Amino acid sequence: MKTCRPVISASVFWLVSAMQAAGAAGDAWQMSNLFEPSPAQIVREQKGRVMIYHGLKDTDVNRAMDEQFERVETMMFTGTIVTDDTGRPLRDPETGVKYFPIHK
Repeated sequence: MKTCRPVISASVFWLVSAMQAAGAAGDAWQMSNLFEPSPAQIVREQKGRVMIYHGLKDTDVNRAMDEQFERVETMMFTGTIVTDDTGRPLRDPETGVKYFPIHK
């Protein structure tokens, strides 16, 4: 059984690394699609497709509103992360969770 521990540890390390890389790749894909859409993406938007962007920083959403205004009707932003003046995510003081605004 002692030989299983290193294999399990290595497997967990690999899985966590892969998940982090996938998250980073997903973020990069969203940013690329938002600010440098392919001609195919533009065609899909012109046909009515709405793209949902999740987990972007508020500064990125504001930038999109300024730079991609003609495409705004094809965008939906969910789980927007509110940041401070330095660009760091604001966190709930009690839980430490990133702050997502709830509009009333």
